[in-house]
Amino acid sequence: MTAPGAIAIGCSAGGVDALMILLGGLDASLKQPIVVCCHRSDTMDILSDVLARASTLPVRDAIEREPVRQGVVYLAPAGYHLLVERDLHFALSADARVNYARPSIDVLFYSAAEAWRQALIGVILTGANADGAAGLRRIRQLGGMAVVQSPADADTPAMPQAALDKAGADYCLPLSDIAPLLNRLCLV
Repeated sequence: MTAPGAIAIGCSAGGVDALMILLGGLDASLKQPIVVCCHRSDTMDILSDVLARASTLPVRDAIEREPVRQGVVYLAPAGYHLLVERDLHFALSADARVNYARPSIDVLFYSAAEAWRQALIGVILTGANADGAAGLRRIRQLGGMAVVQSPADADTPAMPQAALDKAGADYCLPLSDIAPLLNRLCLV
């Protein structure tokens, strides 16, 4: 893997608490953009405010055609799929749900894999379905790295287990070890 250019994170049930721990453990000098898909209801529009209180990096909802900037955590907005275009701008889509979700982790991971290829780290955290497993496999097929929360450590183990079954992982760790790993990989 080349030097990481970005981190993509997916989570669902139990994901807000997991994200607070992970984002709170990241080094504030991290330069990589972080794109996050957390399954949430269309009415949950305060997620960026909640996560910003715990994060060492600025957190905000991604905006259509906004350029991806270094050192920022971008969230897939409620009710929209988030895609990263090859020119490293965001696109939002109200297309049909994928894996019963909009935003979908697979949609984000597939587009991010194409944009960053071998420079992408994909992370799957706690969740109750298989969304993200196929996208994580695509990240690995294009030379990127896969990090999966240990199912035994997850609030809801189905999502990390599905990711391991379908994509495998370069690292399978308890949640508390994921931020330190990302810091080591990204601060080279």
